[in-house]
Amino acid sequence: MAGPARGSARALLFALLAPALAALLALLVAPARGRGGRGHGDWDAAGRLPPLPPREDAARVARFVTHVCDWGALATVSAQEPVRGWAFADVLSLSDGPPGAGSGVPYFYLSPMQQLVGNLQENPYATLTLSLAQTNFCRKNGFDPQNPLCAHTILAGTVTKVNETEMDIAKQSMFIRHPEMKDWPASHDWFFAKLNITNIWVLDYFGGPKVVTPEQYYNVTFQ
Repeated sequence: MAGPARGSARALLFALLAPALAALLALLVAPARGRGGRGHGDWDAAGRLPPLPPREDAARVARFVTHVCDWGALATVSAQEPVRGWAFADVLSLSDGPPGAGSGVPYFYLSPMQQLVGNLQENPYATLTLSLAQTNFCRKNGFDPQNPLCAHTILAGTVTKVNETEMDIAKQSMFIRHPEMKDWPASHDWFFAKLNITNIWVLDYFGGPKVVTPEQYYNVTFQ
């Protein structure tokens, strides 16, 4: 009788512990959520983005793309020899706010040691391109990054340092999405900056880009 009793006890113990073990296993194998709440291009633990807004609502699509993107290509006018006056683009990490609470303002964390920052000090005008190619949206739907259906947004304006009033917002926005930045060396004189948007184009369908005004862009609200 001792053998069957021990077997029954083990079965009962397993039944009691199984839910907890399953939950622990799910946490261990779930996709990473990006060191700050979500992964690069992912929105939840299952790697799902919210649905793309209706393509006819260009302002909403622009805000969506800005919010779900963790990085973009910023083009400036070069101040460096031998390419002075030429277009100069570099990849920058960015954030418009915590996941699910974006403001639409692209914030950056920059250092004077970056070539691009030298360009901006001489000429603050810049153009930022953000594409859903960095998320799972285009891969899932089989869209090449150059396919218009793989939505991207182009934002033009000036890049300026964030003032003291906006500092906490910029810091929270960047560090929650890019937490390793908190440990970057202070000797690089990092500072927060933002793009003051003056012009917006959305390319998310065939027939050319759609023009969105900053007013339309910032008036978008998400539930």
